[in-house]
Amino acid sequence: MTFPTLDPLLHSELRLAIMSILLSVEEADFNYLRDKTGATSGNISVQIDKLSEAGYIQVEKGFAGKRTRTVCKITQKGAAAFEAYVEALKGYLNL
Repeated sequence: MTFPTLDPLLHSELRLAIMSILLSVEEADFNYLRDKTGATSGNISVQIDKLSEAGYIQVEKGFAGKRTRTVCKITQKGAAAFEAYVEALKGYLNL
């Protein structure tokens, strides 16, 4: 029996957490994602960049008053990749 391949980009605990959060909300800002995951600012920034480069999330940078604001949204490609990841996991679990 061969098992489906797990997307290595989503197999990271923090990237998987970010994607899971973004699936359940319309959008989330950087601080919300950092607080929900408990990650450091530097680590979450790197993981957001990786997901953005893969086209899994869309990142918009702007301002809220005088402060910078980074907002993330999951893309259709990201949602499809997440769904495929979950299906691959089910293959390992015999569901």
